Amino acid sequence: MNAIPIKNNQSVRLCDIPVLSYEEFMELNTGIAGDVYCHCVNYFGMPLGDELRLFCCMADDSSGNILVSSAFIGKDSKNKYPSFTARQLAFHVFERELHENFGIRYTDHPWLKPLRYPDNRADLLAEIKNYPFYQIESEELHEVGVGPIHAGIIEPGHFRFICNGEQILHLEIQLGYQHRGVEQLFVEKETVLQKNILAEHIAGDTVIGHTTAFAGLWESLCGFSAGEDILFARTIASELERIAIHTGDLSAICTDIAYQLGSSVFGRLRTPVINTFQQWCGNRLAKGLVRAGRNPYPLTASLGDDLNRLFDAYEPDLNEMYQRMKTLPSVLARLERTGTITRDQVEQIGAVGTTARTSGLLRDIRWTHPYLYYGHIPHQPIVKHHGDVYSRTQIRKQEIIQSIRYIRKLVAEMPAKEFPVSGLKTAAADTFVLSLTEGWRGEICHCGITNGSGDLVYYKIKDPSLHNWLALALAVRNNDISDFPICNKSFNLSYCGHDL
Repeated sequence: MNAIPIKNNQSVRLCDIPVLSYEEFMELNTGIAGDVYCHCVNYFGMPLGDELRLFCCMADDSSGNILVSSAFIGKDSKNKYPSFTARQLAFHVFERELHENFGIRYTDHPWLKPLRYPDNRADLLAEIKNYPFYQIESEELHEVGVGPIHAGIIEPGHFRFICNGEQILHLEIQLGYQHRGVEQLFVEKETVLQKNILAEHIAGDTVIGHTTAFAGLWESLCGFSAGEDILFARTIASELERIAIHTGDLSAICTDIAYQLGSSVFGRLRTPVINTFQQWCGNRLAKGLVRAGRNPYPLTASLGDDLNRLFDAYEPDLNEMYQRMKTLPSVLARLERTGTITRDQVEQIGAVGTTARTSGLLRDIRWTHPYLYYGHIPHQPIVKHHGDVYSRTQIRKQEIIQSIRYIRKLVAEMPAKEFPVSGLKTAAADTFVLSLTEGWRGEICHCGITNGSGDLVYYKIKDPSLHNWLALALAVRNNDISDFPICNKSFNLSYCGHDL
């Protein structure tokens, strides 16, 4: 077989992953990507001396399998390779990273621009101040630059617009201003606790999403089977994080269209949700709640009652405020048909999460590659079809209501006691493992590789923003530049999750 099928959070020995020639590797994976029910969850290279071992992980959403294959190529910059991107655009971010990090050159990549400007990039002369922006020569057009220092409290990123009057013709988004070397730190940190804490800091608004991915990966490496108390607690925490951030986003969307009442009410509603995390684990962002191999803060009956009381007060206010908001012509005029991205576009760029689902593309790891307790709920993804700001607003509200229903169900079925935990064993040697979670933004992927001693030697992270920043650039075309803030907020993508 040309690829080995694995399930989410399943380990496989490195020697069992097929090694293909580069041409076979390309034909296989670009062919798989041609199926709308398949997409690339990660594609990266691990350096081995003068060679690079490429790993491609293709998710088959119809079967729940992840097809893993590999190939060896030389790191000699004199060699050039045909690109996956020329056949399937969704691979562009992965190949741009391979080029930037290792100097891999391509014969036909259509957009081989820097992706992150990491400190260990192959070409240190390629500096962020010299980013090669796309330009159009015309006396009728003008450029507008926004950032990287923004007027509001926001992370650094630069947006370069080409406009005809007020109309946006093209937007190019330049990131890469902040780097912590997170992936290498996973290899350098010696204890599981250090790695666990590191996962909490990948993206500060997605603590549960990323930490659950790490915990699932490490537990798989160690042969640990989580008890029901752990599965229940992590599933509830995942949905609670979704509620908190979606509520905050509804507030931010109202702020960007100057609807002060909605901004204030949705902002107020977010507070008791994150305060519940404070009550649960002592941190409003849920840091400390998820730990590989154990459940440091078991979900108690008392906390379950508090969650139900929270939603009893929260849900009527949410529904009333949303109903008022969506009936105002002045609100709808700003949201409907603004920042539209089509189904064809999200397919081509490999969009994930709410960005994909608001344009009719069903991509939701909870449904296609279930983990934790999602296979027992069962989860049914919410899909919209217009792909505009209003769709991205609607899906947030509807997912909040859905998450509340899931949490109420789980609280009602909560295990009566904490199950015994056997503890983590030594990580398996010479092993590859992949863990997928569905963060509130979308699909998160962590991959880990161990050596012959069971030590982690390579770690690869993919935040959903890696795919979805291009969706924002496409969505604002032909919109007025004054609509950019609301378009940007309706996606609410992560700068640090991209830069790492």
